[in-house]
Amino acid sequence: MPSDKAFIHPTAVVDPGAVLGEGAYIGPYCVVGPHVEVGPRTRLESHVVLDGWTVLGADNSIGMFSVLGTPPQDIGYQGEETRVILGDRNVLREYVTVHRATTKEERLTSIGSDNYLMANVHVAHDCRLGDRTILINGVTLGGHVRVGDQAMISAFSGIHQFSRIGRFAFIGGYSVITQDVVPFSRVVGARPAKVFGLNVVGLRRKGFDRERIAVIKAMFHRLFYAGLNTAQAVLAIRDEIAPGPDREEMLGFIAASKRGLVKKTAESWESESE
Repeated sequence: MPSDKAFIHPTAVVDPGAVLGEGAYIGPYCVVGPHVEVGPRTRLESHVVLDGWTVLGADNSIGMFSVLGTPPQDIGYQGEETRVILGDRNVLREYVTVHRATTKEERLTSIGSDNYLMANVHVAHDCRLGDRTILINGVTLGGHVRVGDQAMISAFSGIHQFSRIGRFAFIGGYSVITQDVVPFSRVVGARPAKVFGLNVVGLRRKGFDRERIAVIKAMFHRLFYAGLNTAQAVLAIRDEIAPGPDREEMLGFIAASKRGLVKKTAESWESESE
């Protein structure tokens, strides 16, 4: 039942079965279904639709005409109980769509905390977003996409289903990503997308010091610029780079890849700036 301390606009339609936390705000013409939970102080601005088995944490802001928890765009879906879960302090701007999952994995589409999804972003079924990501206007994620913490995907980029975007990666505008993008990288373009080296600016803004960036740069040299195939690059990284969290993250990401990596480079190693 809605909390007595939640605000519901007179024009909103909230099912009696919905759970509204203290201080939740349900704006004009919103529709909230029977299996929905809205956390404390979360705001639905106006004309927002929350359907299905959808759970929103605390202090989220959901923009006008956004739709969360509607069925997946998957012809095999037969109305099964699948979920959408958002963490805390996310900002979803106007016309964002987030579809609930299919039954093909863990029946879950999830968005972590402190993410910013700009207008017209689409998050398809079974996607998983980490924390503090930024998806700029018009980004489209196909089904089963994984986006790591603090990644940024620029305007009108499309991410192919089952692709993965590593932590701290930057995807340039209008890109088409059909393979996995390794952590810490800059990738831009389509037909094919290309690696533009490290996301140095982003890493510095996130507090990476010169020594840490140098280690990642050494891994990138072996992976993208030394003329090695992926298996050879992995061996070189294991043999020549000292163990550490960033090395293990990179090796683990590569080992888990099923679609292969975006590896075509747009510039030489020598021309990449630190």
